[in-house]
Amino acid sequence: MSTSNLATILSSNPLDLAPYETLYKHLHSHPELSYQERETASTAASHLRSLNARYEVHTSIGGHGLAGVLRNGNGKIILLRADMDALPVKENTGLEYASQVTMRDTDDVTKPVMHACGHDFHVTALLAAAERLAKMKDSWSGTLIVLFQPNEERAGGAQAMVDDGLYTKVPVPDIVLVQHVLPLKAGHVGCRIGTIMSEADSCKITLFGRGGHGSMPHRTIDPVVMAAGVVLKLQTIVSREVDPDEFAVVTVGSLQAGQTENIIADKAEVRVNVRTQDPKVRDKILKSIRRIVAGESEASGAVKEPLIEETTHFPLSVNDEQVTSQVLSSFGDFFGERFDANMKPSTASEDYSILGSSQNKPCCFWAFGGVDERIWDEAEKHGRLMQDIAVNHSPFFAPVLQPTLETGVDALCLGALTFLQFS
Repeated sequence: MSTSNLATILSSNPLDLAPYETLYKHLHSHPELSYQERETASTAASHLRSLNARYEVHTSIGGHGLAGVLRNGNGKIILLRADMDALPVKENTGLEYASQVTMRDTDDVTKPVMHACGHDFHVTALLAAAERLAKMKDSWSGTLIVLFQPNEERAGGAQAMVDDGLYTKVPVPDIVLVQHVLPLKAGHVGCRIGTIMSEADSCKITLFGRGGHGSMPHRTIDPVVMAAGVVLKLQTIVSREVDPDEFAVVTVGSLQAGQTENIIADKAEVRVNVRTQDPKVRDKILKSIRRIVAGESEASGAVKEPLIEETTHFPLSVNDEQVTSQVLSSFGDFFGERFDANMKPSTASEDYSILGSSQNKPCCFWAFGGVDERIWDEAEKHGRLMQDIAVNHSPFFAPVLQPTLETGVDALCLGALTFLQFS
């Protein structure tokens, strides 16, 4: 089927998005942390069942994961995926439907919760696409899987669903398609062949000192000073050890030690996040972290060796050449100048590829923008894109409702129809 016919089929099968705008606002104001997406999953499952489209709905997969299967004759099996979890961030967007939610995390600490990465948009767009594709099922044949994944932010959801027998409940897909809202101009879409998102490694470093009175530092081994030395030296890995032509990021996201100002703690915890797009660079950085931590600990006279624990790992995301070339063609014809077929690889990371790689099946990922066009143009005019455009995980991240939602729904439908057989 030609891409022009795809556009005709989509335009002749519009969907009223007003109910989905309401649904999005509800999801945004009711975020749930990783491992705790119970109500979000329940909302998605109930909505799929309400469509009267004969979706087989499978719930509680790998935690709160769920999948709907629409069997519609012979043809390819296409899986569309959305993630559901939110982040421990206090929202500062000022939206009338801003989150006021707090939840206890896995460490039993109460934290504010916000959809600061757009997963509420992902869920809403996929539910809308599920309805739209079901309504036009006389135009295509094959099997559609709509999958709602928990725990993406902690890098465990995709693997948990696979390990919990996902593919004993739903058919193994021929192709996995995924999208993500990013700080791009609303209505615009980007994709590319090859590496599309970074590999990520996170670890918790525990440094051991000897605690004591704040007035007697000579009787202690201060883990705060030790941790400060580690943090400063970690900053030199990218600047002094990695080839400038290679991509790498080393971020210290947390440093915790002690409870008050007049007590020197007996240990400090440093949490580090690494992003790379080349296995050799990744290996070099991880070895450098271990060397720096061990060296600083020894130089400080630590009472015992430091502990380095891996906390999360996201695989490198690579768009399959054959599959992605077809997506590029469909998107290019449909979105026109609003589509970038060679977007820069994202420095962020995802775990969706496990849904495909675990079965040796190809994946394709694309991004769609959520920044109001006027705000983007004004920031670009004054050279302030970096300062004025909120990025994912920011407390100010607030994708404009439209045309963001419409674009996300169009992209999912177009992606699926690119591979489903036409009747």
